[in-house]
Amino acid sequence: MKTEPRKPAPAPEPSSPPNEVELPERWSVQRKCELVLRLLRGEALDAVSRESQVPAHELESWKRIFLEPGTRGLKTRSDPEERELTLARAKISELMMRLELAEHLIEKRGLTDEWKHCGFGATGDHRTSPMRGSTR
Repeated sequence: MKTEPRKPAPAPEPSSPPNEVELPERWSVQRKCELVLRLLRGEALDAVSRESQVPAHELESWKRIFLEPGTRGLKTRSDPEERELTLARAKISELMMRLELAEHLIEKRGLTDEWKHCGFGATGDHRTSPMRGSTR
């Protein structure tokens, strides 16, 4: 059996050191998620950083950005301003429903002309009240 000598491997190009994997300039969202999930599963930061060749501070930043929405979603208490805004929106919704119900009842009872004459109704201006005689 005759064995032929092995040809030497071509020399690596001078621009890329041996054993270096070509890295993307930008990481896709999916790839970032994969790396962050590896960290969340308990893999060591330095190992993931070394393998992916992404700096540890960058991985930590991706992890923080990934976790922020989840942390906000788990809050049991909101800020006082958020609570006030939620209550105000609920009150506005309640008042709008009452107004729509009142307009429906007025229309049903045939009092639409009188309602519009007072400055209310679908074509009227809701900002003036004949009882108050003023605008908002």
